[in-house]
Amino acid sequence: MNEIEELYQEVILDHCRKPRNFGPMPEATHHAEGHNPLCGDQVSVHLVVCDGRVQNACFEGCGCAISTASASIMTELVRGKSAEEIRALASQFREVLMERKEHELGELEVLCGVKEFPMRIKCATLAWHAVSAALENPNA
Repeated sequence: MNEIEELYQEVILDHCRKPRNFGPMPEATHHAEGHNPLCGDQVSVHLVVCDGRVQNACFEGCGCAISTASASIMTELVRGKSAEEIRALASQFREVLMERKEHELGELEVLCGVKEFPMRIKCATLAWHAVSAALENPNA
């Protein structure tokens, strides 16, 4: 394994062991859940959206290291972004993993190795599907 792969694995394990922004968010204005029936991963995404931008994001759930790390990274990356920007980033991430297109993804690059393991792509994209759904699901 080369140094970059080792670094990526360390970042994924760090986000899995100490997920950022994990827990409930009673003040959330938007919410959605995601479930991967193939492996059992589950995620609930909570957002505070104000003036068209995500002010805060957190998640709850259980899943594999890839799923948890992706959700943790996602909560950090969506803050301050508009729904349009988040949807574009989620789309680019899926294109890199599924269609092997090239996009600059910043911290999400650590998860791009899963494209070599098609069964793990759903683990990596679960939180991104949930955040996209949450943007369409304001709390009543």
